[in-house]
Amino acid sequence: MVLLLSDDDLQRDVRDLSNIAGLLEMPRLLALLASRSATLLNISELSRSAGIPHTTLQRYLVLFEAAFLIHRIPAWSANVSKRLVKSPKILQGDTGFMSHLLNASEEAVLRNDSLSGRFLETFIGCELLKQIEWDALKPALMHYRRAAGQEVDYVLEEGAGRVVGIEVKSSHTVTAHDFIGLRCLAEDAGAKFAAGVILYAGDKAVTFGPHLWAVPIAEMWSV
Repeated sequence: MVLLLSDDDLQRDVRDLSNIAGLLEMPRLLALLASRSATLLNISELSRSAGIPHTTLQRYLVLFEAAFLIHRIPAWSANVSKRLVKSPKILQGDTGFMSHLLNASEEAVLRNDSLSGRFLETFIGCELLKQIEWDALKPALMHYRRAAGQEVDYVLEEGAGRVVGIEVKSSHTVTAHDFIGLRCLAEDAGAKFAAGVILYAGDKAVTFGPHLWAVPIAEMWSV
C-alpha cells in the first residue's frame, strides 16, 4: 500500500525525528535491517543488536517505513485474529540501497547463496508492492509460515479472500519438494487457494499439479 503523506504529516515526522536520541545510530540500524531483509522481524533481537531501546527502535521503524526505506510484510493466516500476533517480515525498500548499506558488490552477493537468495527475495517483494499499486484488485501482500517451519515467501490476498502463494528460488531447476510450503498454504486456505507459483531462474513454465506452477522470474514483467 502506498503511504501518501500530507505537509502536516511530513512536518510531524520531522519533529518526531528531531526528538529521537542518538541520530548517529541511524546508518548502523539501517545496515542491521538490510542484513535481515526478507526475514522475520524480531524486535527484541534487533533492539539488543542495535543497542537501542524498544520504544526508540519502534519510532525509527515507523519513520523508515514512512520514507519507504523499509517495508513490513504482515503474516497471513486463515484465522484473521492470528495475523495480528504473528511476526511480520522485514524488507529493505531497494536492493541497490541494500547493497550500499552492506557494502556488498555484485560478485560478493553472487558468491554467497544465502545473501543472493535474500537479495532476490527482497527484489521480488519490492516489485510485487509496485505492481499491486496498478492492479485493479489491489491485493494485500503477506507472508506465510507454519509453526512447524513450512513457509511461503509471499501471499497475495484479494478482498474476496482468494489467495495466491509465491515462492522465490534463485535456482535454475525446481522439484516437487520445493512446493511443500505452497501445499501447506493450499491446505490452510482451502477453497480460497487460487494458485501457487514458484518464481525461479529457469526459462520454462512447468506445472506441478492442480493450481501449482514453476514460472520464470522474467514472466513478472510479461504482458
